[in-house]
Amino acid sequence: MRIRSSHIGHQALKAVVLLFFGTGLFSRCANIMSPQGGPRDTLPPQVVEMRPGFGTLEFKDKRIYIEFNEYVQLKDQQKEFYTSPQTGKKPLVTLRGRGIQIDLQDSLLPNTTYALNFGSSVADNNEGNPLNGFRYVFSTGKSIDSLVMSGYTVDGYSQDSISKTFIFFYDTTIDSIGSRMTADYDSTLLKLPPQVVGRAEGNGIFITENLKPVPYRIYAFEDSNGNQTYDPGVDKVGFLDTLCNPVTMPAFSAWFDTTRKYVVADPQIYMRLFLDESFKRQYLSDHSRPLQHKVILTFGAKFPKIEKLVFEGIDSTQIITEYLSRNKDSIAFWLNVPSEELPDTIRAELIYLKHDSLNVLRPDTQKLNLGWKFFDTRTRKEKREEEKAEKPVNPFKYKVDASSEINPEKGIPFEFDYPLTALDSGAVSLIRTSEDEKRYRVKFSFKRDTANLRRWILQAPWTPGQKYELLIPSGVFHNVAGESNDTLRSEFSVVNPEKYATIVANVQGKTPDSEYVLQLLTESGSLLQEIRHAKNGKYTFRYVDPGKIKLRVLEDLNRNGEWDRGDMILRRQPERVELYLPEEGDGTITTKENWELEFDLDMNKLFAPVTTESIVTKLRQAEAIRMQKRLEQLAKRLNQPAPKPQTNANRNNAAFEGMGGSQ
Repeated sequence: MRIRSSHIGHQALKAVVLLFFGTGLFSRCANIMSPQGGPRDTLPPQVVEMRPGFGTLEFKDKRIYIEFNEYVQLKDQQKEFYTSPQTGKKPLVTLRGRGIQIDLQDSLLPNTTYALNFGSSVADNNEGNPLNGFRYVFSTGKSIDSLVMSGYTVDGYSQDSISKTFIFFYDTTIDSIGSRMTADYDSTLLKLPPQVVGRAEGNGIFITENLKPVPYRIYAFEDSNGNQTYDPGVDKVGFLDTLCNPVTMPAFSAWFDTTRKYVVADPQIYMRLFLDESFKRQYLSDHSRPLQHKVILTFGAKFPKIEKLVFEGIDSTQIITEYLSRNKDSIAFWLNVPSEELPDTIRAELIYLKHDSLNVLRPDTQKLNLGWKFFDTRTRKEKREEEKAEKPVNPFKYKVDASSEINPEKGIPFEFDYPLTALDSGAVSLIRTSEDEKRYRVKFSFKRDTANLRRWILQAPWTPGQKYELLIPSGVFHNVAGESNDTLRSEFSVVNPEKYATIVANVQGKTPDSEYVLQLLTESGSLLQEIRHAKNGKYTFRYVDPGKIKLRVLEDLNRNGEWDRGDMILRRQPERVELYLPEEGDGTITTKENWELEFDLDMNKLFAPVTTESIVTKLRQAEAIRMQKRLEQLAKRLNQPAPKPQTNANRNNAAFEGMGGSQ
């Protein structure tokens, strides 16, 4: 089916439903038997009768019965079934004979269009083929609201589509809602029920029906716990800055996706979802002592305000604080005290600001008992080796990436199990051996990673192709547990830059002061390299492994070098994130050894205002890439040549033309 309209008339809407779900309405089978052999049944059940009928006006019944051409089952109806608008008590849906019975358990609003949405909960009893998108519509008034809107919901950071999101539409002509339109403080989603409810399919696309010709305020949220209610601080949420009236929205195309088995559409609106952390309540969610010298406090919200923390018998100057998360909601406290002075149980007093029942931050005092007991975690092999060596195994542990080849951009990273209290770099030697076998002492430095106090980097003026020898004598490193390292000797060389690719990004910002974060990603989306605070100019990613990569750009509006989530209450959208898409290819950048690729990043183009046309173009490109990959995989399985890439015209022709209409 292909609809070129922003709305569908009531009669056309009924015809659409009958087209997909009612092909069996006009013929009744006397006896449906299970097939005896032959091909497997892949067809969903078909509707043969509805009582009262679909689209009934001035609806006054309390019970609805829908009969199918075969026995059906109900699957995940708690998650899949929902009503629009929502009712105080959900209707009771039960199996009756060859159909389903719906008992309405709550009073209905006057002059309101209702839709019972079954999602994919109705399936045939034998094979479990779902009747996707099945819905029953009626009105308590004299007409059915018949306007339609489409949209697309994505994760604001990763740009991945979010499936099964709920879309809430609020009619702003209602006084209780319209009065909130001028307020900077927005609590609509938290305090008021929506007038229309829609839901996105598995690809993040939604088509919401039964809308009025009025301006709506629109919200979307990811229902992570399946209760069909927005849970602040738990569910991702998105909202539109402007009001949307279905009558004034641009037309859109819709068609039946034969692969996914549901109707999809080109979206009119675009919603970027984020986890609104401003709603998280502050409390002490956990406290532990996983190591003798380590205490971890975990809080429910970011940036906890600690007014007092005292560990009984431990000098506060001997405590090293390590933040384990960007938002500082998980904190490690390292006790720089000899092991023999630490008791099995440490008592502590914590005073911090905690949200009370009125959601106000007030001082709260917690008495903590932090116990730890030694457990011998050595394996049998380690114990035998220790007995054989007749000396204890050194408990000092650290990881060092001194492999056979060193990346000059990364140096040699050391990661210690405990924070260091002393580092004698003067005892360490780094020797370079040239091609003529001459040996040279190399100046170097140890620098602590600003994001991880237990991670240090050994940096030096590395020479590609040269061999190096690193000698770290015993006793160079000392940690808070009073332990020190054994001798480490390592030989390695510096990687040849010709084995890698180089990526050059020419940034043209929106303004001279605009800043961005440039990120190189793997094909699957994992972060490889990152350049923060990028302005107008040239930026280079070196030592890029050959293969396929992606280039992602964050618009850093507050110039803090990271992505900032939005705030629904303050009506602040998350910072925009966009993938750089080459004009040709499958959306990724292919790199090879000794290649240098240069790209022009015009931020006025990359971060141009989002329009219906730009969303449609992006989605059609992504769909063409997805289909091309599927065809290539199929051709590979059949041992056939890979097909030529499909154009948009090819893809559009693949969707069958059918009924459309406008009002």
